[in-house]
Amino acid sequence: MSQIKIEESWKGVLADVFEEPWFGTLADYLRKEKAAGKTIYPPGSLIFHAFDRCPFDKVKVVILGQDPYHNPGEAMGLSFSVPGRVKIPPSLQNIFKELKEDLAIAPSAHGDLSSWADQGVFLLNAMLTVEKNKPQSHHQIGWQNFTDIVINRLSQQRENLVFMLWGNFAKKKKALIDESRHLVLEAAHPSPLARGGFFGCKHFSKANSYLQQHGMVPVDWALPQ
Repeated sequence: MSQIKIEESWKGVLADVFEEPWFGTLADYLRKEKAAGKTIYPPGSLIFHAFDRCPFDKVKVVILGQDPYHNPGEAMGLSFSVPGRVKIPPSLQNIFKELKEDLAIAPSAHGDLSSWADQGVFLLNAMLTVEKNKPQSHHQIGWQNFTDIVINRLSQQRENLVFMLWGNFAKKKKALIDESRHLVLEAAHPSPLARGGFFGCKHFSKANSYLQQHGMVPVDWALPQ
């Protein structure tokens, strides 16, 4: 699978994974779905956007999502993020509300989290693709094998990262992380379905405190307008 287009440091870390037969099966599945006329999000060039935007050795914080957005124009390969002109989804609105309570950062007028990624926030979805208008449609095609390995290699090969696990799905990934080497923060999902359980987690200030304690530059969570 040497034709995989992904940022070079990640390509090195994951080279053996791309050669696995199951990963080839995953790639074949996506090709066949597209050939059959199905619309897959995000576009092919953005499937590994989180990796391309945040090289392996630059990762400081991991925010784990589940699926890409499945509505037209929303998915951009960064968990919870949408392009600047797209309406801000409810979960991201709640993330902005928590930022305001935690760090007095006014809610952004847009939902593009690229500036976080550029500072070392790895915005990873457990599934990197989804079929248009069909949430969870790619849960069984192999992406979880891939992203579980990604999380585990970050845990094993890096030190002093912050993992933000929001909701029961993300919390299950705690088993992949060495808590003696990293900070794991858990909270309810920011979705309105969690009925406000996310609020008050203060993950953003906790992350910055941890980074500073370990000699790293904190994240500027305020998005450029």
